[in-house]
Amino acid sequence: MKKLLLAATALALTAGMGLAQTTVRMGTEGAYPPYNFINEAGEVAGFERELGDELCKRAELSCTWVKNDWDSIIPNLVSSNYDTIMAAMSINEERKAVIAFTQDYLPPAPSSYVALQEGVDLEGGVIAVQTGTVQASHIAETGATMLEFPNIDQVLAAIRNGEADAGFGDHEVMRPFVEDSNDLVFVGEQVKLDEGIGVGLRQSDTELREKLDAAITAMKEDGSLNTLIKKHFGDDAQTYE
Repeated sequence: MKKLLLAATALALTAGMGLAQTTVRMGTEGAYPPYNFINEAGEVAGFERELGDELCKRAELSCTWVKNDWDSIIPNLVSSNYDTIMAAMSINEERKAVIAFTQDYLPPAPSSYVALQEGVDLEGGVIAVQTGTVQASHIAETGATMLEFPNIDQVLAAIRNGEADAGFGDHEVMRPFVEDSNDLVFVGEQVKLDEGIGVGLRQSDTELREKLDAAITAMKEDGSLNTLIKKHFGDDAQTYE
């Protein structure tokens, strides 16, 4: 992760975007439901697609969507392959050293452990995580052995095939997999790790950040953001007061 951030920092010295550019390219992973995924038509879908389209409409921006693998999503933003990241990216100090963020569009959410049974060793066992996530940074600071994978499907596969004692990830991402399975269970206590989820941008793109911030603020004030959160995450999801 440190090498990725250092590379992105170097790229940031030479990259930037002005709003004279007619189309804002919205980067996402497309593999992290319900935040973002690729639907049967091959298009980006999910909470962040619907939210991003609405933010662009309110900000009077023309936007398109670009899919990018998670492990290179920050460097490709900084090198101008797209102009924003909307990919369930948690706001934290390490990332803020490389890119800028809007205000959060999802409140800080818990992360959870998933395993095949209760009683697994979460402190000293083998824990699977998605690489480059706040969950990976957390496990790296514990006494557990960490296995990193490029996506959440491979994290769950590692649990099932015995490579890992448990997996650790965003609770709302893990929840449908647990609910739809007959083998996975939540174990241990939930952990809060971030400052919420926001839109990532290059540090030089202050005008674009201000436009998106204003649109997020408007959606919080009129209640439409809370409505969208409940639509995708359920009535019990954390919302804004």
